[in-house]
Amino acid sequence: MKYFKYHAIGNDYIVINPKDISQSLTPKEIKIICHRNFGIGSDGILFGPLKSEKGQFSLRIFNPDGSEAEKSGNGLRIFSRYLWDMQLVKEEAFTIETLGGLVKSAVFDNGKTVRVEMGKVSFWSDEIPVTGKRREVISENITVDNKAFTFCAATIGNPHCVIPLPEITPELAKQYGYLIETNNIFPNGINVQFMKVRDRENIQLEIWERGAGYTLASGSSSSAAAAVARRLDLCDSSITVHMPGGNILIEISEDFSIQMTGSVTKVAEGIISEEMFFGE
Repeated sequence: MKYFKYHAIGNDYIVINPKDISQSLTPKEIKIICHRNFGIGSDGILFGPLKSEKGQFSLRIFNPDGSEAEKSGNGLRIFSRYLWDMQLVKEEAFTIETLGGLVKSAVFDNGKTVRVEMGKVSFWSDEIPVTGKRREVISENITVDNKAFTFCAATIGNPHCVIPLPEITPELAKQYGYLIETNNIFPNGINVQFMKVRDRENIQLEIWERGAGYTLASGSSSSAAAAVARRLDLCDSSITVHMPGGNILIEISEDFSIQMTGSVTKVAEGIISEEMFFGE
């Protein structure tokens, strides 16, 4: 089984082309491949390109726990770079279909920079989803492990819980991220961003990803958090998102459509041994 590995500011994914395997990956195989001791190690698997009825390409995105994600900003940038490297796309913009919707992507700087039009952010509870009556989920309260937080929720094809705070740390995300991700007010689980607003053009994030855990960077998290910062009038429409892995530029239109620009780095390519799947 052939694989390609890339990272987008520290958020690493393995790309597997369906043509290189005889059948779809099982959750067990996904978990082993993503495991950092018993497998290749990654924050997820990008399975594509697949045929699409809506776009030029279709992509399935798998989390390290074997579950399937609707959308990943960094994953989409990485997949776009893979398509570029395989000479399946050129400088013209192209479309990719995901479970979270259709996106438009363009590759620059000889593949090293990718811009993705991520779609439109919604704050409506039934679209995210968040339990309770239909409403925009802005500045609500949640308590986990006797710790109270004020949060906003949003979706950009996948669900996000953004928590503005004066100070944030990796330990904060690791301590409370899973408890918020699995809280019963979020029926499908949720990605969690602890956000510090630096100024009108810069925010800082610590991120807990649904199905993956603590992560160094996330494109969809950057999109959602920047949209929340704009919705709360804490930032302007062009926002640099600072994360432990690096920075992403998010540009927000008046209707909260998101354009994301960031780097992609190729790490490796190789062959996955079948022996890996039969270890104890």
